[in-house]
Amino acid sequence: MLDLLIKNGTVVDGTGLKSFVADIGIEKGVITILENAGNIESTEVIDVKGKIVCPGFIDIQDHSDNFWTIFTIPRLDSKVMDGVTTIIGGNCGTSLSPVLGEGSVESMRKWVDIGNININWKRTKEFFFELSKKSLGVNFGTLVGHETLRRGLMGDQIRKITDDEIKMIGRMLSDSLKEGAFGMSTGLVFSHARAATIYEIKFLVGILKNYNSFYASHIRGESEELLPSINETIQIGRNTEVPIEISHLKAVGKKYWSDMQKAIDMINIANEEGVEISFDVYPYNTTGSVLYILLPDWVSQGGRKEMIKRLRDIDLRKKIIQEMKEMNYNYKNIIVSICPRLKEAVGRKIVDIAESQEIGPEEAIIELLISANGHVVVFNKGILNEENIKMSLKSHYSIVSSADAAYNSEYARTGELVHPRCFGTFSRVLGRYVREQCVLKMEDAIAKMTSRPAIKIGLKDRGILKKGFCADIVVFDENKIIDNADFENSYQYSSGIEYVIINGKVVVRKGQHTGELAGKVLKKK
Repeated sequence: MLDLLIKNGTVVDGTGLKSFVADIGIEKGVITILENAGNIESTEVIDVKGKIVCPGFIDIQDHSDNFWTIFTIPRLDSKVMDGVTTIIGGNCGTSLSPVLGEGSVESMRKWVDIGNININWKRTKEFFFELSKKSLGVNFGTLVGHETLRRGLMGDQIRKITDDEIKMIGRMLSDSLKEGAFGMSTGLVFSHARAATIYEIKFLVGILKNYNSFYASHIRGESEELLPSINETIQIGRNTEVPIEISHLKAVGKKYWSDMQKAIDMINIANEEGVEISFDVYPYNTTGSVLYILLPDWVSQGGRKEMIKRLRDIDLRKKIIQEMKEMNYNYKNIIVSICPRLKEAVGRKIVDIAESQEIGPEEAIIELLISANGHVVVFNKGILNEENIKMSLKSHYSIVSSADAAYNSEYARTGELVHPRCFGTFSRVLGRYVREQCVLKMEDAIAKMTSRPAIKIGLKDRGILKKGFCADIVVFDENKIIDNADFENSYQYSSGIEYVIINGKVVVRKGQHTGELAGKVLKKK
């Protein structure tokens, strides 16, 4: 007797191979049949004739932990309704463990109001224990954030890190890897991590090799610094022989769009030379990031308190404004999306805020950051090139990810604007780039969402529909699947996802969430 039988589906198994028609039998959360099931009995039978059946999507670049929604919205509805069954947190240098002190908590401030969170763990195994006591909407695994380690040890001190301190961070990283973390991430674009030398990063990444883990990097720059940053990352991969994932690779700003082809060429050549390096991409031409990265780098060095102090300094302000003007940002396209301390700014363009205050846009940004104590997230619309997105999706070394957190439709009541990628990343690729524009084949697209991230992460029993593998499964209508979220109304679930099964439990049935919370805490074995 099976627990669940999915009959007559068009199976895209996640390997990239051609689809085939088969039944899928599930028992105790595991796939036990992948063929014609005949007359075998099952507690529940779902006939999905004419529908695509594939592995659940794996979001390798998720931020539901950093934005704390893994606790406040445990169903993680927007990801589940987009077909996601597994997320990996701890990205871009910030993780929820290990917590070494106040500095580790401070590293989360750029994402969430840390005054509203409660952390009662220190080690990664303690974090896993606390998380396992809660019901989760999807499977969750984590990386270890480099900035979380670094700031936990050094706080906001502005000085060169010592060799002894690097070794101490290395020991803490090793402890977390032993306790089940899947690897390490860096956010080298952010103020505290910018001071990290390639020597420091190589030393820490080298530790990952002992645990067969991978390194994910939000590289130092995505405009003028894009190509040098990729070169640095390739060098780290070559010297350490550790698998590399470049987070949300993109060329930011029209002036640098042409560098995207060069970046992908560099990655292709590196792989040909034996460096295992891939990158993830989200299918939108609008970024979502913290506002302070528009400041000159030196302004944010030393952390939030030092940044605010410099922004308040009248003499320094003139220098800051002048340097910002030389950066030639198009402030007409920059929109405030999250600003907890100044909610009336949400939804407004920087140029409109400046005009209402009768000041320039650079000064308006400074005043906004001071008023919001540095916690402002913005959209930068049209800063990415659509052709580059297509080029990235076509690349043999790309993986699809959202690079954002999960929410639900009720969260719209907060007044915050979230990026549409939170609700529609995977459906958008399958609807717009596979069905409508034929940028890539269905089988290839699904492989980029399932087996390829699973292999990179080190998930041995997920990402492929195969006997003995965990039953994380999505059923969708290839003629109807599409994203509905946009920048005017981002709290819209995708269409066309008919069933989502996580660990053998039906979480979405006929397009509606069942209320089942079937996710598990995943640990590196």
